[in-house]
Amino acid sequence: MVYNTFMDIFHALADPTRRKIMELLANSGPLTATDICSQFQVSPPAISQHLKILREAELVLMDRQAQQRIYWINPGAMLEVEDWTNRLRRLWTERFDALELVLETEKQKLKG
Repeated sequence: MVYNTFMDIFHALADPTRRKIMELLANSGPLTATDICSQFQVSPPAISQHLKILREAELVLMDRQAQQRIYWINPGAMLEVEDWTNRLRRLWTERFDALELVLETEKQKLKG
């Protein structure tokens, strides 16, 4: 995944309504736009705009079936985000482990 796509993903997830849409899809599986709209106190055009942003960030996929649009989470995008966050977590864990070693060494010097 390229930098711009990550920026799109994090921009998309910055909005609480879009995070709630993602949680709804994660819990319920594929839903129609109408089903998604029914879970919110905002207008259908507003939810449609949120869904468009999630689609453009490739966080959700959409299929048209007759007059309905069905949305579901894009597992590939979620796995890429998970991989990225895991790499970042490992980096910070390594840094904290190195800091802990330095602090322990300094602590031993002060005792001795």
